Amino acid sequence: MNKIKILIPIYNDWQSVFKLLENINLESSVLEGEFSVIIINDASTENKPELLTNLENLKSVQVINMRKNKGHARCNAAGMKYINEKEEFDYIIPMDGDGEDRPEELSLLIEKIKSFPNTVITADRVKRSEGFIFKFCYSVHKYLTLVFTGQDIRYGNYTCIPKSIVNKMINEPATWSSYSGSLAKITKDRKFIPSIRGKRYFGPSKMSFVNLLKHSLSIITVFKKTLLIRAIIFLIAYLFLVMGKISVITLIPIIGVIIMILSAITLSKRENMTEYNNSLNNIESVEKIK
Repeated sequence: MNKIKILIPIYNDWQSVFKLLENINLESSVLEGEFSVIIINDASTENKPELLTNLENLKSVQVINMRKNKGHARCNAAGMKYINEKEEFDYIIPMDGDGEDRPEELSLLIEKIKSFPNTVITADRVKRSEGFIFKFCYSVHKYLTLVFTGQDIRYGNYTCIPKSIVNKMINEPATWSSYSGSLAKITKDRKFIPSIRGKRYFGPSKMSFVNLLKHSLSIITVFKKTLLIRAIIFLIAYLFLVMGKISVITLIPIIGVIIMILSAITLSKRENMTEYNNSLNNIESVEKIK
């Protein structure tokens, strides 16, 4: 029986993550495998309430309390490292803790690994729940990533990764900065399930335009060499086309590409393997709640 660890980074969103635990417990009752949940508490400022649900279908539920807030991506990275070093497992399934990664789709992931047991399975978004403006910005993010990196990344954290890939991920500096970018860099052979972006259980979405911009640039930064080459080709071709037509308007794409390059260079400093290797030192306590 496969041992599956569900990894959930959270910050203050206890009401949502407890609702998610109830739904994961419900879904796992009809799934093959031994399911455990590890919650990475990113130094939340709100106290964790008491868990009143039995969660009889889950092998265990642990909360890893971090000393300092490091952000969602780095909690995800530290969680993988913790599981790889401290736990017995066959697969890790990272999930957002707010309900936007739907537990109803766990059955699709588990069914897929039966046919592809050693392959990464991604939950590729086919439908989103946000408003028009955010959907438009997200589409721009996807196309920019494709044009400047050659990577068509339609997934976020919600994936199922076998142990062999986890071993590679925790030795890749980019994992410390961007989970989906690092996964795309490491694994070319991926299978997918169709995924519908769910709605948050409680409160508004935390994925603002600024967070989306940081998310997009973090992915692009993973492929900074490809970005630089494609950006230079773009600038040469674009300057050739607008030669003699230079204006404030025609300069906008040039400025945009230059800003993107400079941002990628700055963000690349986040890919710090020393910090990643020492990430478990940030653990304050490990609490077993089931």
